Amino acid sequence: MAQSRPGGMWGSALTSAEFTAIRDVGFEPVGQVYGAAVYAAGSARGYGCPGAWRPSRDGPRTQVSGTGVSETPVSETPVSGQGGPGSFGPLVQAMYQARHTAIDRMTAECAALGGHGVVGVRLRRGSFRLGGLEFTAIGTAIRAPGTAIRVPDAAIRAPDAGPGPRTPFTSDLSGQDFAKLIMAGWVPAGLALGISIGSRHDDRATTRQTRQWSGNTEVAGWTELVSQSRHDARRALEDDVRRLGADGVVIAGLQMQVRTRDCPATVGRQDHIVEATLIGTAIASFSSTGPRLAGPALAVMSLDPQRRQAARIRI
Repeated sequence: MAQSRPGGMWGSALTSAEFTAIRDVGFEPVGQVYGAAVYAAGSARGYGCPGAWRPSRDGPRTQVSGTGVSETPVSETPVSGQGGPGSFGPLVQAMYQARHTAIDRMTAECAALGGHGVVGVRLRRGSFRLGGLEFTAIGTAIRAPGTAIRVPDAAIRAPDAGPGPRTPFTSDLSGQDFAKLIMAGWVPAGLALGISIGSRHDDRATTRQTRQWSGNTEVAGWTELVSQSRHDARRALEDDVRRLGADGVVIAGLQMQVRTRDCPATVGRQDHIVEATLIGTAIASFSSTGPRLAGPALAVMSLDPQRRQAARIRI
């Protein structure tokens, strides 16, 4: 970073359209930035069976399906956000820490280049050949010369704009989408993450519903597993947005991985594990002026006699 001087030659991961859009709103790229972290994060297979059925204080839970109500005890569906013995909470916290470590290192490179933020961030996770998981963050650092836009916990400031928050923002938006935000009076505050891992033990009701001769019926246990994992990831995302002091979040998409493992507690049974990840850009408003509304439509009549005559003939 010390060899990359502001104002000199820079590199980027921007397309020509993204570069043009960023320049149109007063920003310029200062270099490509990168952050990485390798963690010896555990595997979901190393955890117990938190989804196995356990009698509750109120007795057996009731399984509701399209064919009626069954009093057969059913499995619970714990998610990492709820905590508790056997949950995947520690694994999720390690994933958060690894991603934030990679993002912080990328942000530090942006600050060393004199940038105000990073756009087009791509977060990736993959297996490391020596063991563990590798988390990477890569994007293009940009700056806005001569501007000073203050927002909660995020700022785009010129180097001589005086004291104030100096932490560069991060965003996974493309250059075109970033330009649209700026033109509408919004600025990215940072990347927001929501991660959840839920698990469910295949009980007798789930086994019945997944048999070949069971017909077209909803697998209620799997529906509950997917729904609760997504809701837990969304709650975690909202907490991250509040931490950044932003007004809202624009979400690029939902990543969901479903795995099956042999149950470590019951021989011959299986557990299903769902990992839901939400990644978005938290945004904050810095201007109360919205887009200028278009005026009323104008009726225009041609002054050319031949065109008026042709129009009357068509009518």
